Amino acid sequence: MHNAIIGFRHILKMALTVSLRRVLLLLLMTTIFILMLLYWNQDGMKPQSFLVEKSMKRRADVNMRPPIPDEKLWTYKCENERCVRHSYPTHAGGGTPTDRRIPFMTCAMTCGEVNIWPHPTIKTAISSVSLKFTMEDVQLRMDTPHSAVETQFKQAFAYFLSDLRRIQRLPSAAENSDGAAVVGREAATDDKAAVRSPLSVQQKLQEQQQQGQLEQQNLQRNRARRHIPDADDVGGETVSTYKSRHKRRHVDIGRALSNNLGDNLAPAAILSSVFNTRRHCDVDTLLVEVEVHKSGEIYLSLDTDESYKLSVAHERRTINVHITANTFYGARHALSTLQQLIWYDDDDNLLRILSKAIIVDTPRFRYRGLMLDTSRHYFTVEAIKRTIVGMSHAKLNRFHWHITDTQSFPYVSKNFPEMAIHGAYSEHETYTFEDVRDIAAFARLHGVQVIPEIDAPAHAGNGWEWGPKRGFGELSLCINQQPWSFYCGEPPCGQLNPKNNNTYLVLQRLYEELLNATGPTDYFHLGGDEVNLECWGQYFNDTDLRGLWCDFMLNAMARLKIANNNVEPRVVSVWSSGLTNTKCLPSSRFAVQVWGGSTWQENYDLIDNGFNVIFSHVDAWYLDCGFGNWRSTGEGACSPYRTWQNVYKHRPWERMRLNKAQRKQVLGGEACMWTEQTDEYQLDNRLWPRASALGERLWSDLDDDREFDVVPQDVFKRMSVFRNRLVELGLEAEPIFPKFCAQHPGECI
Repeated sequence: MHNAIIGFRHILKMALTVSLRRVLLLLLMTTIFILMLLYWNQDGMKPQSFLVEKSMKRRADVNMRPPIPDEKLWTYKCENERCVRHSYPTHAGGGTPTDRRIPFMTCAMTCGEVNIWPHPTIKTAISSVSLKFTMEDVQLRMDTPHSAVETQFKQAFAYFLSDLRRIQRLPSAAENSDGAAVVGREAATDDKAAVRSPLSVQQKLQEQQQQGQLEQQNLQRNRARRHIPDADDVGGETVSTYKSRHKRRHVDIGRALSNNLGDNLAPAAILSSVFNTRRHCDVDTLLVEVEVHKSGEIYLSLDTDESYKLSVAHERRTINVHITANTFYGARHALSTLQQLIWYDDDDNLLRILSKAIIVDTPRFRYRGLMLDTSRHYFTVEAIKRTIVGMSHAKLNRFHWHITDTQSFPYVSKNFPEMAIHGAYSEHETYTFEDVRDIAAFARLHGVQVIPEIDAPAHAGNGWEWGPKRGFGELSLCINQQPWSFYCGEPPCGQLNPKNNNTYLVLQRLYEELLNATGPTDYFHLGGDEVNLECWGQYFNDTDLRGLWCDFMLNAMARLKIANNNVEPRVVSVWSSGLTNTKCLPSSRFAVQVWGGSTWQENYDLIDNGFNVIFSHVDAWYLDCGFGNWRSTGEGACSPYRTWQNVYKHRPWERMRLNKAQRKQVLGGEACMWTEQTDEYQLDNRLWPRASALGERLWSDLDDDREFDVVPQDVFKRMSVFRNRLVELGLEAEPIFPKFCAQHPGECI
């Protein structure tokens, strides 16, 4: 009987143990299911209107991501330093794959020469081994005595993290509730760029003042919250004293920002912990150490040192990235290069980085520009920022903003709101002072300087006709005059009145506003393009009209000096024309942006006359050419189409056979996008990747003795990969050849 009781108890204990295990397993499965449900349907408790909005956003995200589809059918092998495509899975008689699948980007980044655009100029050594990580592993450590540099680089690093999120195909971050800094690229752009409320110009001026006060309050509150120092916080200390007292500042920005990276991060972290997905990563930490000791400048100048040194090393489960630069801008370029050492592995859904790298880099030319005309068509703030993002990755450093022209005057001046009232296409299509300041600040964080241009004296019509009503007299002449071909280069006509002193007063006030919005500069563009002497001849037929143009430009220069706190910018630029060779402008104070043909005599004359030049040759670097004639009469403006190969191969300093001294007069070059036939819907594919070809030409200027327009296979390979990187970041760059050629490097060229 006793044995039977013991046996019964033993059976009961075993039954309870099995039942308990089943209950625990059921609870675990239920917990996992609930977590997954929370992760995939976090909006279950949100209001219906919010759900509709989120649903529409998800549909938009589905349409735009992933921009580069996964290619699960293929694996790639490095054969003779070339990636060769193979079917996947590969079987060995059984039914299971024999090799791990290698995505194209993993092969492209580890096979053959370095895949960086623009190509580094001094030293490049990379490993063929890559390591997996996630953007949550990224940390930043800064070593600089300059608080302004530290603050600006941390903000730039936030955009770097935002790009990594996008590359890793993680949900976009949203702005946090207290108005702190936004990390996501979409959230970082100005909301006004997407939807412009129909405010009157007067209302916009009031909005500017209110927004400025609110921004100042937010800035002070955020600084107090985050303890962000001002540039003046160092007080009376010298740099050496400050440096000795603060030997190293450690900012774990990667972890800190993770609190603001969107609603999906917390559930993702829980699921990561439950399923232990981090075991698939090769490292636990990617530490980016940045040293900027020499200079505290945060505004780009023609003397800014943009060089950098970048090294990547792997120790245990940590990747150490070390960036050394003399300025913020050198460190910012290093960050763009680092991003090109990172790519998405669609097999593991993780990021990869090369395990070892040493790159020493510096640009060949200091002025590497891109011009956008926002008068002939309006472009939103978001579109302009997207363009600046592309420039940053291509290491173009000057955004020349041709903000006004005779077609429209979209800038809402604080001093003269009448200009936008009379000159803007609509109340929606305008830029406020705050817009310009916002774009300039955004550009600085991407290593780009904004150079605004109010073209004068020509190309100034609509927006200038209000003078008589305000007692300013006729500010502009020949406005909308017909037949237009007699009085201007293209319709509508308009040319500033050179004998009205109020004309110069208005220019001075506009210069003041734009300089205040964009910050200190040693370079400014006055315009000066395509002056039509027939227009002036109707009013001043007893005057030396060429001398009148010289007087106008010198008066404009004097007003610019007053607007710039009585400091004359080191370089003041004008467009080339038949008037720039009249020798009335001092070559020590003026530079000339040469837009004519590369074989025109003016190229040699300007160099011989001692001018510094910026080349923008119409037959190579005009990106608006080749789309037909937009007028019913006359010839097309500048056909044919300029391919990226045309842009890349153009080396005017070589073609002109300039000697060493003459080459010093070449500040650099600029690609131009005039917008008679381009608006926001074509902007990306008109610019990219052709503008990036100019980026490598002006940054690297690699030697090339091949025939005209023949580009090496290596350049095709790197350009194709770089174009895909731009697409990953949301730029709708046009392809350079069929996708088959991208998947089969070297087989089509």
